[in-house]
Order: sequence, then C-alpha cells, then structure tokens
Amino acid sequence: MKRVITLCATLLMVATMASAQDESTNIVTGGSWSTTSTPALKISEFFFNNWATAGNSQIDATATFFGNYKYTHPKYVWDNIADLAYGYAWQDLDDSRDPSFFETRRKSNDKIDLTSAISWNAYKGWGASFTANLKTQFGEGYEYFGYGPDQEKKTISDFFAPAYLTTALSFEHKRTDWSVSLSFLTGKTTFVYNNDFIAEGRNYGVLQGVNFNREDPSTFNHAYFALGSYVKLQYLKKSVLPNLDLYARAELFYDYKKPKHMAWDAINAFVPDPANPDVVPTKDYTLSAGETWTDLQGKNWLAKRAFETDLDFELKLDYRLSSFISANFALNLKWDTDFSGMGKWGHWQVYQMAGVQIYFNWKTPKK
Repeated sequence: MKRVITLCATLLMVATMASAQDESTNIVTGGSWSTTSTPALKISEFFFNNWATAGNSQIDATATFFGNYKYTHPKYVWDNIADLAYGYAWQDLDDSRDPSFFETRRKSNDKIDLTSAISWNAYKGWGASFTANLKTQFGEGYEYFGYGPDQEKKTISDFFAPAYLTTALSFEHKRTDWSVSLSFLTGKTTFVYNNDFIAEGRNYGVLQGVNFNREDPSTFNHAYFALGSYVKLQYLKKSVLPNLDLYARAELFYDYKKPKHMAWDAINAFVPDPANPDVVPTKDYTLSAGETWTDLQGKNWLAKRAFETDLDFELKLDYRLSSFISANFALNLKWDTDFSGMGKWGHWQVYQMAGVQIYFNWKTPKK
C-alpha cells in the first residue's frame, strides 16, 4: 500500500510541477482542462408467476461511473480516467426451501480501474508517454456452491487482493480513433493484502520466499514486482454507425523474470506434492481433467512464452436511444496463469453483459 501512495503522490507532484510551468515562464502557455463525468444506473427486472413456459424472477442493479479529466498543453497532454462499476443481482428460485422472495444475492459487477498518463508528441503521431494504471475491486468476491438455504460460498478475492499497479514508459502512436503503445520497460506490481488467501496458496502470482510458513503471517510476501514488455491497442469510434459507439482495448504483458522462476524443465516442482502436504507450491496451479504438464513441455519456445503472457481484452458497444437512455453490450476476456481458475475455464476469465441503462453526462468545455 505504501508503494501505491508514494507513486500516486509522485505523479501528482510531477503533474503539478508541469502545470506550474505556465505560471513561472513565458515560453509556453495555453494549457486547458476538459472533463467528462458519466454516472449511470442500469436496472433490469423479470417477474414470473404461474407462467406456462416457466422462469425465475430476478432484479439486477449496476451502478457505473466513467470520468475523463484531460489537461491539454502545447507540449504535453495529461489524461486521467476513472472507470468504476458495482452491481448486484437478486433471484427467486422456485424450488428453493427458503420462503423469502429473492433467495439469492450475488455480485454481478465490481471494478476499479484508474489511469493517469502524461504523453508528449514527437513526430507525425509518434510520441512518448508515462502511464500508471491501478486495477482492483471494491468488495469481496465469492465462489458459490449450491443455492438457497443450502448455498455455501468461499471468498476468493477482495479489495487489494488482488490489485495490479502497472507503470510504463512507452512509445505510442495516436490517430483520431485508435492508438498503439509499446513499452519494453514496464513494471507490474501485484498486491495480495489478505493473509488467508496466501496461507491457502491463492497468491495471484505473488511469489513467496524460501522461509514461507503458512502458519506465520510474518513470513508472507504481499507484493510481487514484475519487469517486462507491455503492448496496448485501443480503438474508440463515436458513431461508427448512426448512434452506435464502439470501444475496444487489448493489453498484453510479458514478465521477463517469471520464466526464471517457472523452471519449465522441472515444472512439477510447482505442483503440490502429496508426499509433502505441508510444502506449499510457489504457484497455485489447477489442471483440468486430462491436462498434464508434459503436454506443455512438449511445446516450442514461442508457445511457452505465449502461455505466460497476460491478456486483457475489452469490447463495448453503446447504442444511444435518447439523450438519457442507451442499450449496451460489454465483453471482457482475461488470460492470466497466475489465476488458477474455477471449473473448466482454467486460466480464462470471462465477463459479458448486455442491457439498457439510464445515464447522465456532465461535461465541462476546455478552459
């Protein structure tokens, strides 16, 4: 946590000093702010009672916030983005023994995504940028077993467990609708501030030391710093069709350090050993039925590197029905081998949403 606070304070100081240049010199002037804040509430409801084709009644409510706060200067641009979401779904189960109307309540969305970037234009759309991005969630995430009064749940994530702080010094190319960022010097710090997760081996890639003892929290490592390559592709097109906005983003990160720890020729060293149950593996891998590590060892160098490359892909479609109502679709795919997964999906994480929302849009013009 101290690293995050220190980094945020440093970025704020740098930005303040850069902005103060207009006041202290007469070389360059004319910087201006433009801001956009869009809070929204999406509510969907289904009700079934004595319905021949059957169905379960449910209510889903999701609150979102998107803010873009940009400072444009003749020499540089400072862009700040806040993308937040939190939602719950309540469902009535017809065959449940629970007498209440909505027996289940499960989280349907939870996201904190904060980005601050300073970029300088150099030549014909190419430039350099320094970016800091923080991703985590507001509250606890659960894996569920059963339903109604028989439902059980297990906590698998929480605020800053995990959290990802990515800092990158990049070359970038920007056009009106799309941009590409390339960085060969990127730091990605993974945080897990939950001792219970670490004790049970759910480390999200935070490697533990040789003195690790699951019974002694003082031996726990709560953060892991990775140094690697980072590629970000982004496309945003307003009115790609009449009233239809399209946003797509893809991020790739490869850790230079991780292959040294992975020891591909002896990968079984990282799988729990039944003969030594007290020895916790460095990573919490879960293999699906029929999958073996020998299959991976048979792959070539490129396939192994691709396996360890993190992918975060996001697609959003928004169709404006009026000034305050829109239909939207969202898809988010993640591949991360530090997440052992639940069920058959393994290392894949999938989020998909479609619905209608009421939103408000407050903008301030450039000053």
